Amino acid sequence: MHFEFTEEQKMIRQAAKDFARNECLPGVIERDEKQQFPKEQVMKLAELGFMGMMVSPDYGGSGMDTVSYVLAMEEISKIDASVSVCMSVNNSLVCWGLEAYGSEEQKKKYLTPLAQGTKDGELYIGAFLLSEPEAGSDATSQRTTAEEMDDHYLLNGTKNWITNGSSASVYLVIAQTDVSKGSRGINVFIVEKNSPGVTVAAKENKLGIRGSDTHSILFTDVKVPKENRIAEDGFGFKFAMRTLAGGRIGIASQALGIASGAYELALGYSKQRRAFGTEIMNHQIIQFKLADMATRIEASRLLCMKAAWEKDQNLDYTMSSSMAKVYASETAMWTTTEAVQIHGGYGFVKEYHVERLMRDAKITQIYEGTSEVQRIVISRSILK
Repeated sequence: MHFEFTEEQKMIRQAAKDFARNECLPGVIERDEKQQFPKEQVMKLAELGFMGMMVSPDYGGSGMDTVSYVLAMEEISKIDASVSVCMSVNNSLVCWGLEAYGSEEQKKKYLTPLAQGTKDGELYIGAFLLSEPEAGSDATSQRTTAEEMDDHYLLNGTKNWITNGSSASVYLVIAQTDVSKGSRGINVFIVEKNSPGVTVAAKENKLGIRGSDTHSILFTDVKVPKENRIAEDGFGFKFAMRTLAGGRIGIASQALGIASGAYELALGYSKQRRAFGTEIMNHQIIQFKLADMATRIEASRLLCMKAAWEKDQNLDYTMSSSMAKVYASETAMWTTTEAVQIHGGYGFVKEYHVERLMRDAKITQIYEGTSEVQRIVISRSILK
């Protein structure tokens, strides 16, 4: 066992750090206030090869490992989680699922431009459509239906909380094709956003990651060609669960980055702010806060790296990804709250960034499986 990164991994981390500082930091507060999708930043991520990091070069990807992906996600999330969640969804939920289970024709048509992040000079990214008004944590309760016709499926239903909802060109849609079969009657379909019958509802006004475009998507008699179903009939639920297991590594890395960003700001502030005749870093109560932050962040990082390593080694990473996500997300929420506290009144105003990181941290405990769901996954793994 060793803890050294390769030279390539170090270069990727530095490239991500430079990108975050130079491209994401300018205007991040304004984008948050205006709920502005960071299109320019995402386009530049595509130029770096970060929108299809783990996809084979055969399909336009960068062919990197999951550890490199975690390193990049952490650095970008330190600055702007709205950018990193767009990157996470495209990498973990869309590209990975297509490469792992899509047909050769589907990969050539959809995966290649998705991995490159652009098509004909325009942004080209994906979205993963699982959650519904009554099917969030309970993913088996799908109300969206896909009725099989002669040469197509007829898709009807509503999907909620969709990241990249209006910016995506391609949706991976989980839908029920046979209610009598329960979870075995669920399939996954590739749906183009510009298909007749697809409606993008208004953008959600969110607490955090406000630059990310989160929408409900409505389907009304949308014709989906049969060749756009991924894998065999009834594979949709397994597709969703396996894809989400990898997605949790991305969100754990996002949470890690948010926590790390808040910690670095708090540490820097503690060296400048004076109270009772000395810098506040000299007060034991602040020292202990910083010590606990650093310890929890390092533990989160190790959990993320273990899950990433297991994925790269083709091992079962279901439990480790859930452990990484639940611990890193709770660390992010706790660390950002403490960072605001260390900043005092300044932590409550936008220009010091920590209040935004605190708002962004909360969603990491919710999306791609709540903390409660992660504990179910972990307990099932250790009790089987």
